[in-house]
Amino acid sequence: MTDQPLILWFRRDLRLGDHPMLAAAMATGRPLLPVFLLDDETLALGAAAKWRLGLSVQSFAESLARIGLHLTMRRGTALGVLQKLVAETGASGVWWSRLYDPASVARDTAVKAALKAAGHEARSFSGHLLHEPWEVETGQGGFYRVFTPYWRATRDLEVTPPAPAPKQARGPLIWPDSDRLADWQLGAAMDRGAAIVAQHQAVGEAAAEARLAAFLDGPVDRYGAARDLPGVAGTSRLSENLTYGEIGIRRVWHAGLRARDEGRAGAETFLRELAWREFAYHLIHHTPQITTANWKPEWDDFPWRGDSPDADRWRRGMTGEPFVDAAMREMYVTGTMHNRARMIAGSYLTKHLLTHWKLGLDWFADCLTDWDPAANAMGWQWVAGSGPDAAPYFRVFNPASQAEKFDQAGLYRRRFVAELSPDPGPEARAYFAAVPRSWGLDARAPYPAPVVDLAMGRAHALAAYAARKT
Repeated sequence: MTDQPLILWFRRDLRLGDHPMLAAAMATGRPLLPVFLLDDETLALGAAAKWRLGLSVQSFAESLARIGLHLTMRRGTALGVLQKLVAETGASGVWWSRLYDPASVARDTAVKAALKAAGHEARSFSGHLLHEPWEVETGQGGFYRVFTPYWRATRDLEVTPPAPAPKQARGPLIWPDSDRLADWQLGAAMDRGAAIVAQHQAVGEAAAEARLAAFLDGPVDRYGAARDLPGVAGTSRLSENLTYGEIGIRRVWHAGLRARDEGRAGAETFLRELAWREFAYHLIHHTPQITTANWKPEWDDFPWRGDSPDADRWRRGMTGEPFVDAAMREMYVTGTMHNRARMIAGSYLTKHLLTHWKLGLDWFADCLTDWDPAANAMGWQWVAGSGPDAAPYFRVFNPASQAEKFDQAGLYRRRFVAELSPDPGPEARAYFAAVPRSWGLDARAPYPAPVVDLAMGRAHALAAYAARKT
């Protein structure tokens, strides 16, 4: 045992339980110095994600305080701040949980190399995923490009049970100075939208555990079908919490396994959806270009449109297609969007409006509180046709027929589109209070006519595809 503190650099692992790095650190008996950094990579987050991250950091600081630790917050480049903290505190090493997006990998690789070169311990741990992306290989030793074979390969792989949260921890004798979280103003870009979106967030480890318990208490039984119905409460809604690591993926996986063993009808489908998240990270590790370029290079010459007035109407939830507009407005009011609605909104932008998927990817990154770099990239390329999917490009989701199938009673559309009801509910009205004032939207204005005829938009998309193939 040594009295030299160990710096624990927290990022998207803001919890105490099911935390491999924290559990290993506790086992050393060394004084622990938890740190959160506002570096360039964190500053680059979109408005909603950065604001929501601030809420998570605050909640995590309170959790740490309950076990006797203080969260030191510093602003600056990751390597520079960590080197300064090592010098200030005499820390013997820096530990962190791995991230897998290209920017984080580049940063973390440089930090580890520099710290080790200076003679300091630098270790990274698993914890964000069930399986490290390089651990799952095809029979030929490569990586998986299609989900179903990936699911078959990982479905029954052993997953380490989650470790319990520590009850008490040992900190250094003297705590270093810390920034004030409020001074960072992480929510500044949210403006008036923050007060609206805040009502729909479940922040912190306790809230995440409550969400999981509520899901397993009933909705999991109907999950197979209900997960596609945006008008009902049929999903776990854990994406927000998994994004910031407020609950561990191993914790969720083992809870799903128990539900499956108990014969709960939707548990297998739930586990499969968790594997989709894993698959997204499998791809972002092996093909990091998925975040910025067409995953299939043959799509590089496709005649995508850039930004346009049509795309702007899509951004504002004013396309004249109720299902698409409900999806976009749900995002501005709640910070999230139902997965079925994401597919419809994405297909409409990339197919009916022939707009580049990157425009949609960037907009979601700015507006989603559950933004995930891997899931966002894979989802947009999947729906655009340029990504890892065995289905053909001519899968064009029709918003009207999708609404008839998955929102028959119109509950979802009326919930978020005020113009569809003579007496709109609070969430439909909240949209006009959440969006930027510069948009000049008025709830009393008539609902807009459609941007494009759906049949005509589909025909244009298929014609563009056919022309590309010839």
